[in-house]
Amino acid sequence: MHIRRLTRRTLLTVFPLLFALVFALVVQIRTASAASLIQLSSDPFTNSSSQHRTEVEPDTFSFGSTLVTAFQTGRIFNGGSSDIGWATSNNNGTTWTKGFLPGTTTFATPPGSFSAISDPSVAFDAAHNTWLILSLGITSNQTVVVSRSTDSGLGHTWSNPITVASGSLDKTWIVCDNTSTSPFFGHCYAEWDNPSSSDLLQMSTSTNGGLTWSAPKATVLGNHGLGGQPLVQPGGTVIVPYQSTASNTIRAFTSTNGGASWNGAVVISSFNDHSISGLRTEPLPSAEIDGSGKVYVVWQDCRFEPGCASNDLVMSTSTNGTSWSTVTRVPIDPVGSGIDHVIPGLAVDKATSGSSARLGLAFYFCSSTCQLQVGFVSSTNGGTTWTAKNTLTSTPMPLAWLANTSLGRMVGDYISTSFSNGHAFPVFAVATAPSGSTFNEAMFTVVSGLTIAQGTLKAGADRVLSTATSTRGIYIVR
Repeated sequence: MHIRRLTRRTLLTVFPLLFALVFALVVQIRTASAASLIQLSSDPFTNSSSQHRTEVEPDTFSFGSTLVTAFQTGRIFNGGSSDIGWATSNNNGTTWTKGFLPGTTTFATPPGSFSAISDPSVAFDAAHNTWLILSLGITSNQTVVVSRSTDSGLGHTWSNPITVASGSLDKTWIVCDNTSTSPFFGHCYAEWDNPSSSDLLQMSTSTNGGLTWSAPKATVLGNHGLGGQPLVQPGGTVIVPYQSTASNTIRAFTSTNGGASWNGAVVISSFNDHSISGLRTEPLPSAEIDGSGKVYVVWQDCRFEPGCASNDLVMSTSTNGTSWSTVTRVPIDPVGSGIDHVIPGLAVDKATSGSSARLGLAFYFCSSTCQLQVGFVSSTNGGTTWTAKNTLTSTPMPLAWLANTSLGRMVGDYISTSFSNGHAFPVFAVATAPSGSTFNEAMFTVVSGLTIAQGTLKAGADRVLSTATSTRGIYIVR
């Protein structure tokens, strides 16, 4: 066989072509094309206190073939919104029904007494076949309220809000114990913090489908923080990861007696956070649980970046809420890329667990000029390896397209992803250019959901490069 020698001229011709091909493959591997999105809702309100048309800050929950999401609609600069919007699918995300909660604000139909409402969180109580949306009603003080849907599990009709607690409160979240063999099956747990007491964390429990709630209880150590996301293990233990406002740490506390008392918090990790000028974002945890009860917590963090110059998303896990794994970087973009990854929305397929747990992670990302896009990565082995980044949005969003707040432009202090029929459904705010003074920011998800793929990008191989912790202070983030 004759082998032709490569001359210098041939090499000069071939190498650029090979380089271009390799570069194209790397770009293709690192960034997939935009997904097909479906708009779930839009802001119909006209009150002068809000910025229209805006929708921000979604939570989601799935049970069976039903998916429910809730979000702020008509964001108000100083906090809250015109009402809480909702969208429900009863066929694994194929079609959606939408609406707005009744009896909440003075702008709702029928009107309620609040001047604004914020911080929606969704849960399902399987023992009572009841969907619940917890939110924060705002007047001169704040009231934690729950709206119930008892229409045979459809999630299409909602009650007027029921009071859970009142005071100077913030950052609500809810979960229910849906394991039929748990000693606390049918217990639902509401969480919030109290800014008037330096963000004292408080919990309340309902055992009758959200009709009545216990008096608020703090942990035995009186822990302080915000952004807690309670989860329930199959045996009934409640684990609540949160951001500590006093010590720049991510922590967690637990209850093993159905909410009768709450143990003192343990440290998951310190956090190092890179602030993005003009964007409202905070290292709040996004927490989920697999079928065996293993908890996964993700937050934004810059410890793996030179000079803490941008945020990665990082993760820690626990099987008991008291001992936590070493923090690992989710390998979305190369270290040193300068790309910020913020506001994670984690989902774990509860039909899977452990080394075969299927994870879906949505997030916002931007470079130094910070025009936001939405990304998604997934794992089929509990976060050992991850897929390349899938960019879900087609057009980068300048911050000026987003609702404004006293803490910066806003897509949400959190977003959310849930699994339905094996597919991941992230829900997130997408904005297009405003029409004059009217925004165009609304809720979207992915048509038919996202397939979870086996990734090859390995987590856990990165060195900590920045040890200085965030210097954020305590403030109200409604």
